[in-house]
Amino acid sequence: MKKLKMYESGDKMLSLIRDNYNVLQSLGAFGISLGFGDKTVREVCEEQKVDTLTFLAVVNLTINDYFSQSDIEKLSVPTLLQYLKASHQYYVDFQLPFLRRELTEALDKDDNVGRLIIKIFDEYARFITHHMKFEEQTLFPYVEGLLNGEIKDGYNIETFSKHHGQTNEKLRELKSIIIKYLPSDPMRNNMLTATLYDIYNLEEWLRLHANVEEQIFEPAIKLLEKQRSTNGVSMKISNMIGSTDTSEALSEREKDVVIGVVQGLTNKEIAEKLFIAPNTVITHRRNIARKLQIRSSAGLTIYAIVNQLIDISNVEL
Repeated sequence: MKKLKMYESGDKMLSLIRDNYNVLQSLGAFGISLGFGDKTVREVCEEQKVDTLTFLAVVNLTINDYFSQSDIEKLSVPTLLQYLKASHQYYVDFQLPFLRRELTEALDKDDNVGRLIIKIFDEYARFITHHMKFEEQTLFPYVEGLLNGEIKDGYNIETFSKHHGQTNEKLRELKSIIIKYLPSDPMRNNMLTATLYDIYNLEEWLRLHANVEEQIFEPAIKLLEKQRSTNGVSMKISNMIGSTDTSEALSEREKDVVIGVVQGLTNKEIAEKLFIAPNTVITHRRNIARKLQIRSSAGLTIYAIVNQLIDISNVEL
């Protein structure tokens, strides 16, 4: 029987499983092997090189549907990534083929309704396999890049849409048809009932999997994106401060144009102030962007401040 309790690192791993046997699937996804005796959760995780806090976050969410967002910054993204990869592999390579075999054995292959049920299951299997493969080929490499300090322009965690709602709808359709299909053969009916029970368990597993992705994984990646973005800005500022490439140094007139931009002047106003043509200002700005690889006003403001072209007290931030 499921026992509602917030588990901690000092609890026995054996007690956790006795209270909630469905946690066994989570153990496998984290790469935790059985045979740990009476060791605590912390001892087992440390021995098998799994981040304890991340393990407990997933376990407590799947058992109690509870997770505190204040704990996001304490989690291990590599551990979460390992968990999700293993969960996908378990589902696609084992669970789907297992359920199909159950259905095939329980249904009469010469019966039209039976063939329809198999067809619906195969459509569902293709749909969810496609969804999980999409994450494996796009989302997971993106996260691995973030862990390595890479920032991919134009992408973030919200770019990768999820289809959990559609997944649940397809499962509901499958269950509904199976429930309405009552074979006359008692033995076949028992087999179909057992298969239906497994499908209900599958639906619950998918719900919990979606919860882990949406309530833990996505917020953790958003925090990682924020950290990488901040580091990227710091690196650009450091590069500007330490740059000594005189071949690409700005001319005095280009520096005057930068100051005008930082002060919020238009191209026409800068031209009037410097007694040059507006087209000349545009040309200067192109050259500035090429030399500095900076195109935004905010970036030029940082450049002007760190290179002492303008005092920060004169800048409206």
